[in-house]
Amino acid sequence: MLSFSQRFEEIRTGFERPFWVANISELFERLSYYAAFASLARYLHETLNFPVEQAGSLTGLFGGLVWFLAAFGGTLADRLGFRRSLSLAYFILSCSYFILGSLGSSWIAPLRAAVPLVVLVTVVLMLPALGIALVKPCVVGTTARASKENVRSIGYSIYYTLVNIGGAAGPYVASYVHHHLSVENVFRVAALSVFAMFFAVLLFFKEPRRAEEPSVSLGQAVRNFGTVLSNPRFMIFLLIFSGYWIVYWQEFIILPLYVHDYINAKTDTDLMLVTGPLTVISLQMIFSLLSQKMRAFTAITLGTLISALAWILLILHPTVPMAVVTLIVVAIGEITQSPRYYEYVSRLAPLGQQGTYMGFAFLPIGIGSLVGGKFGGMLIRHFGEVTHQPDRIWWAVTGVGVATAALLWIYDKTFKAATAVPAK
Repeated sequence: MLSFSQRFEEIRTGFERPFWVANISELFERLSYYAAFASLARYLHETLNFPVEQAGSLTGLFGGLVWFLAAFGGTLADRLGFRRSLSLAYFILSCSYFILGSLGSSWIAPLRAAVPLVVLVTVVLMLPALGIALVKPCVVGTTARASKENVRSIGYSIYYTLVNIGGAAGPYVASYVHHHLSVENVFRVAALSVFAMFFAVLLFFKEPRRAEEPSVSLGQAVRNFGTVLSNPRFMIFLLIFSGYWIVYWQEFIILPLYVHDYINAKTDTDLMLVTGPLTVISLQMIFSLLSQKMRAFTAITLGTLISALAWILLILHPTVPMAVVTLIVVAIGEITQSPRYYEYVSRLAPLGQQGTYMGFAFLPIGIGSLVGGKFGGMLIRHFGEVTHQPDRIWWAVTGVGVATAALLWIYDKTFKAATAVPAK
């Protein structure tokens, strides 16, 4: 067994400079993304005057589209190279966040007059997805290429940790800027953050060595998509599991609106959303150890059920502290299922197709955000503004989560029975 000093030296020398540049830039990309996401629903509703249902749908679009493009972003990143892709991605992100925060400005008034606001906002919200879909494969790919084999697993742990630190810092930055400047400036600070990463990549990032295997062409990526679609077992699983993300994304889509409109208008809803990422950072290792002997699919189903039932706490006691407790329990559900979900997908993939399947494992996140945006917006309009029974919002959200867990259980039993070997 290596001593601490030997292990430290192994880590110190095991990563090339591109690894650190890419992963630190990812921290700032996540900070910008979650700062924008934390403020978006209220910005659309209160500043741009969208009805709550439309604000929810647009927020879901912002959160969802990137996961559909991620499967193809890796192909483009391989073709352009990681340095070009990262610099292009951060330039796209800085421009799109700046424009998003400037939609109410006087200099953009001629464009607002020429184009319906909902069309303009929809197009602008789609732009960040183009950048993020390039960042993800570049950072993960650089982690693989710029890490020695003996420390590669540590490299992915560093990546995951920095992602969560950025996810926790984003809502905190949004809270500070929102209160000391204005909500529009949240998006401008997000733009500044990724614009700094544009220069960091140009100055400090060197293209890591390429893997020996040939890169996948765009045509092959499309054929890979067909391969996934032709596996009904996998597609059914992805569609069912999308229900988990419909429930999860409500903490960004309608929870800020709900807390502001129906609990306490003075609540710092941006800062409240730091809760989830901090819980993941604090408890991920503990729950990974507790669930390591559990079947992967059991952990997925259990995590889905935990995140679903969490919202009952907010129904029983609709206060800001209980909203924070609810977010903690939702995060516990996330860290129960998330690592085991990717394990299950990797094992479900046919031999030699793990990469393809792992790329499309992100689809439920996108489906959940797009559907969850429309769903959440309808709930808060109907139960909040029409029937004036806002607590029923969370009964509906809980119902979707419990139904998802039940369908996962049925799916598991059905396919276990179908693949069981008959006794002789």
